[in-house]
Amino acid sequence: MNDIAQDPLVSTLTWPDEVDAIIGGDLTAGLAYVTPAGGTVLSAVAPIGIRDREAGTVGFTTSLGFGRKLDRITRDPKVALAYHTREHGFATPPGVVVVQGTATVVPSTAELRDELTVRAERFLGPLKRGRFWDRWLRAYYDDRVLVTVRAERILSWPDEVATGEPAIVGPPLPAAPPQSPPKKGTAARVDVGKAARKLTPSHRLLGWRGGDGYPVVVPLRAIGGFGDYLWLRAGGEILPPGERRIGVLAHDYQPELIGLRSAHALGWLETTERGEGRFYPHTMGGFVAPPNKTLLLLANGFLARRGLRQAAKAGRTVPT
Repeated sequence: MNDIAQDPLVSTLTWPDEVDAIIGGDLTAGLAYVTPAGGTVLSAVAPIGIRDREAGTVGFTTSLGFGRKLDRITRDPKVALAYHTREHGFATPPGVVVVQGTATVVPSTAELRDELTVRAERFLGPLKRGRFWDRWLRAYYDDRVLVTVRAERILSWPDEVATGEPAIVGPPLPAAPPQSPPKKGTAARVDVGKAARKLTPSHRLLGWRGGDGYPVVVPLRAIGGFGDYLWLRAGGEILPPGERRIGVLAHDYQPELIGLRSAHALGWLETTERGEGRFYPHTMGGFVAPPNKTLLLLANGFLARRGLRQAAKAGRTVPT
């Protein structure tokens, strides 16, 4: 299958075969984008192998009905995609790959939908078809957009816990200076014990805004509740010193992304040692999806249709 031609602007950035195998074969990736306050939101997306090495781009798709992330990306297109787990995908090389780059939201066309359908069915199984499903899933299947990310820097580690300094393709990673504390204070605003229990899924990521505005993402090796804060230990040796806003994602999934379990948190980090810190969660979110594909698609159809109505009411559109 040919790579999707995504961006007419050819980047000089390219990547080695072992990195391409991971980008092209992982079932899921962690998307990181920056909030207006300088925090970082992490969510799981299905990249379905979208990349174009010649153009130096990677990507993913999402329903217009799930448009909050599109609003944030449009406002600040500096994002990162973290390919951090080989589970239930097609890639075999070990390691973690983080692509930092500039995102562009591309509206869907019939030709693009056909190509994405082929890719999606390879990773997610056959699409549901029929009179009911065609109507119910129209907002989920057809009202989709492609998000391309022109790579500006690629970080990679040789193992799943990101041991040591990353190999870097592109410019050096700049230092991230400490941030000013929030006006409402840095203390935890949600129950720390409940937050620790919700962040138990096995695939975990931690992200923050880097020195040049692009999110930096590393695996989260360990997490635990300690009274009024969560103790974190991150992978890699690039966790910056000082205090800052961060985002955390924890998720699990079964083949074809059935049985999803996801939790995410935003809050304040005080780095105590290299790779360790105290995390004060301010907000929590997440969901648990049914471990049954029919029930999952019924839920996805409902959420996408509702989100599309909300997007239309809010005047949210994607340029054509």
